[in-house]
Amino acid sequence: MARIQDRHPAGAPGPWFVDDRCIDCDAARHVAPGLVERNPADGVSYFVRQPETPEEVAMAWRAVEVCPTRSVGHVELRRPERPAFPHDLGDGVHRLGHNVESSFGAHSYLVVRDGANVMVDAPRWTRKVVEPVADLGGVDLILLTHRDDVADAERYAEHFGAVVWIHADDRSAAPYATALFEGEEPVDVADGVVGFPVPGHTKGSVLWHVDGNLLFSGDSLAWDPQRQQLMAFRRACWYSWDAQTESLGRFAASGLSFDRLLCGHGWSHDLDAAAFHRHLVELVERMPGQR
Repeated sequence: MARIQDRHPAGAPGPWFVDDRCIDCDAARHVAPGLVERNPADGVSYFVRQPETPEEVAMAWRAVEVCPTRSVGHVELRRPERPAFPHDLGDGVHRLGHNVESSFGAHSYLVVRDGANVMVDAPRWTRKVVEPVADLGGVDLILLTHRDDVADAERYAEHFGAVVWIHADDRSAAPYATALFEGEEPVDVADGVVGFPVPGHTKGSVLWHVDGNLLFSGDSLAWDPQRQQLMAFRRACWYSWDAQTESLGRFAASGLSFDRLLCGHGWSHDLDAAAFHRHLVELVERMPGQR
């Protein structure tokens, strides 16, 4: 529970606040843009203004439920009638919220599909996710993008009887995984679901390409809203920047197109597939100079 006595002093006066346990993961800022921003002085999130409209209040509640350190709060803690999550993003994609500090606040998703529903990475284990996900048809496949963001995937897999996919090079983070693939060749794991290995952020990082237009990038690729271009996290590349450059180049040349980018960390974005491809090629060209 957020601690009102520790609210950020720069926050806008009013009932909504962020306390000083914020770990600068960006999650609340992603779900409440324009309300929650980063204080450049200390990196802690804070409310730059109080929500005014019903939609802004809904955004603020999503910030409460997404925060991995429970640092976002309301002085009266009156819960909304409708759950904040899962949040329907369109195309069958739902952001699950309830992010986990062990994943540094990474986002996870459910894709409701004809056939196999997929969960990409995992949130904290809670009935607030289990019950609505069950109502949406449950989970058939859990697709892990890399070792950092597995969170409570094992419990969701056990509950829903889901098959868990992870690259063999990151398998030690999910020893319960029931389906592995190796090497750098893409793998069709189900109808319309392709795993594309992109070693770099971690050795076993994977891009998951779903239904021809959705790309779940984990921590390997994100959108930079300030520069309006694709980006990769040079300062959070734990395995090899050269390998990440090469693997994203392979993906750019693969013919797998996407018009929706859905990230674990960083900003997700929607864009015409041809424009995304152009940005990806340009990113790969820039990356060797980022040392």
